Amino acid sequence: MSTPATHFNEDARRVAPDLRHRGIIQTAMGKYETVRDQRKVWFQDWQGARDLAAQTKWDAINHLDKHLEQFVRNLEARGTKIHWASTGAQAREIIFGILKAKNAKVVVKSKAMTTEEIHLNDAMEHAGYEVVESDLGEFIVQLRQEAPYHLVFPAMHLTRGDIQETFRDKLNDAPSDEPEELTMVARRVLRQKYLQADVGITGANFAIAETGMISITENEGNARLTAALPKTMITLVGIEKVLPRLEDLALFLPMLAVMGTGQPITAYNTMYGGPRQPGEADGPEEYHVVLLDNQRTTLLADAEQRDSLGCIRCGACLNVCPIFRNVGGHTYGTVYGGPIGSVITPHLRDLQDWKHLSYASSLCGACTETCPVKIDLHHHLLQNRRNASQGKPSWLQKLAFKIFAPVANRPGLWSLTTKLSRLGMKLRALVNGSVLDPARPWTKTRDLPPIAKQSFREWWKEKESSKLQAPSSREIPSTKHQ
Repeated sequence: MSTPATHFNEDARRVAPDLRHRGIIQTAMGKYETVRDQRKVWFQDWQGARDLAAQTKWDAINHLDKHLEQFVRNLEARGTKIHWASTGAQAREIIFGILKAKNAKVVVKSKAMTTEEIHLNDAMEHAGYEVVESDLGEFIVQLRQEAPYHLVFPAMHLTRGDIQETFRDKLNDAPSDEPEELTMVARRVLRQKYLQADVGITGANFAIAETGMISITENEGNARLTAALPKTMITLVGIEKVLPRLEDLALFLPMLAVMGTGQPITAYNTMYGGPRQPGEADGPEEYHVVLLDNQRTTLLADAEQRDSLGCIRCGACLNVCPIFRNVGGHTYGTVYGGPIGSVITPHLRDLQDWKHLSYASSLCGACTETCPVKIDLHHHLLQNRRNASQGKPSWLQKLAFKIFAPVANRPGLWSLTTKLSRLGMKLRALVNGSVLDPARPWTKTRDLPPIAKQSFREWWKEKESSKLQAPSSREIPSTKHQ
């Protein structure tokens, strides 16, 4: 039976040894780390900024009901239509209702991980709508019929040559592999789609309760065109994206830019507060905001892990994770990969089906150390492991501990076991790597740590024995008669 865990293991075995893939990712991550560290020092107190960001998001999450009410009230006052979606299926149903009411045929989208989360593109295409991703990276992977590879860099796994080949096959237009020329190819296609689009769909980076405004940050201007040209605009936003005050953006916008792409600030930071108002030159005639729950309130009810709702989707934890760097973004089989995805996906989908992600970690703590809002990621992975086991160890675990306990409690037996283990390591060397090797399931993907030639107890006994045999410093040395 095929399961998410089976797919993960198969893809990990295939991708991890791929040196070309690893080289592409390591090169991209190396460049990112350099510019990220250069920009972090621009903060007067980076750790202080992290503390403030974590505190702000904690306040927003713990008073989510109050902030959502204020956010909705301010948006509706300017003519925005608000929709509440408890599940992904309900969100799709709401959006399809809007598309049908507008007799839409062409939909243009800016980057929105929430739409990936509810599989909106596939559903719209199946229903007969033409859907076009306008973010360059998303546009490329859409042409290749792939999922985004990374939260921030959807096409990180591709080289310029790969993109040129994709444009040649799908668009019949790829004059060279120069980035500027490839970008112009995409621009020519997308500009026509903006003009044809009946509806524009966006996500949101932040939702400001105080003013009732959606904040979108980007580098290409595609979200602005998605919002400005179609007559109808839809924003699908997770309820956890709320910030209490407009002034909070003074911290979160540069923090998101630094940790997301290594920029001091992204090129375009835009606020949307409703449909086109009298006297405004552009903007949608009708604006809909769909507030998505999709198990977020279940995670909110978990006092241990609710701080994971504070994630600002910067992707920093993915960039430092040794597992992500080696198995790649597609291996996770879910929209949110890396450490944050391994924490929240079992909550958003199903704990038992996705518990393997919590084991896809070295627990090195690099993710927690780099998270700008100080989410306790590596401890949450341990909590997911515990919750998935439901406190009931397997019969094999029970047997292992029944054998281990009496051995560990008897020094003589423990010493004998250690000596036998050294002998076993010598015998294993004769069958190392073969099907007769009892450690083969472990050593297929990792090294088996060698057993020390001398235990601490043996070393200490030898040391004490040598002390007893050494002559005392108080003894008078013998002398020879002259």
